[in-house]
Order: sequence, then C-alpha cells, then structure tokens
Amino acid sequence: MTPNQIALVKSTFAFALPISDTVAKDFYDRLFAACPHFRRLFAEDMTSQRQKLMMTLAAIVTDLDKLDRLVPAVSELARRHVGYGAREEHYAPVGAALIETLRNALGARFSPDVEQAWAAAYGLLAGAMTEAARKAG
Repeated sequence: MTPNQIALVKSTFAFALPISDTVAKDFYDRLFAACPHFRRLFAEDMTSQRQKLMMTLAAIVTDLDKLDRLVPAVSELARRHVGYGAREEHYAPVGAALIETLRNALGARFSPDVEQAWAAAYGLLAGAMTEAARKAG
C-alpha cells in the first residue's frame, strides 16, 4: 500500500466510526445475503460480533502503517478463524461485503481512489490471513 492509500483508509474510516453499529449490521446483512451458509458460523445474537468487527477494523486501520505489528496480529486472527470454520474461499465474499458496506456508509466520500485504497488494504490483510491459515490448517 502506498502512504496515500493508507491515509485514505484512515481518514475515511473515521467517518464510519460514529455509525459503527450501523456499519457492522450492514456488513453482516450483506455477507449473509450473499452467503447464507455463513450465518451458521456465528452466534444468534450478533451484537457482540458487530462490536468485535468494528474494534478489529479500528485496530487494523490504526496499524496499517506498522506492518511489523499488524501482520502478526492478523495472523493470529486468522488462526482463530480457522477454529471457527473459516476457509480460504470465504475471504473474497467478506471483502466484497466490506467494500459494498463502506460504499454505502461513506456515500460520496467513497471515490474510486478510496475504493482502491480499501481494496489494497483488504488484499494485504486477506493475504496475510490466508498464509497464516494455511500454516495453521
């Protein structure tokens, strides 16, 4: 990721934080609509899961420019997700749901450059998580 992409992700995520529960709900609604079989991987009450999602995204966004801290953290996250039933092919629909959720939440702020920045960030994270999951699997 370029420094400009990192700055775009950080600055636009700041607009999602005040509406974090709405953003998280939209994300899971989109994910489960696209992949209904994912729903069984989660508890019935999604309140805690929505909070975890937004806290995890906040931590990731904060450390995007500190890969030495970020990669080990997301690698551990990937290893935990393997235990929950996550598989490599799940990363693409999760990324698509995230991008669409951000497009909806950010409205006009979600420019093509912002979309590319978020896609690069997700690609970086999904790559690190996939590699860690393969090693754990």
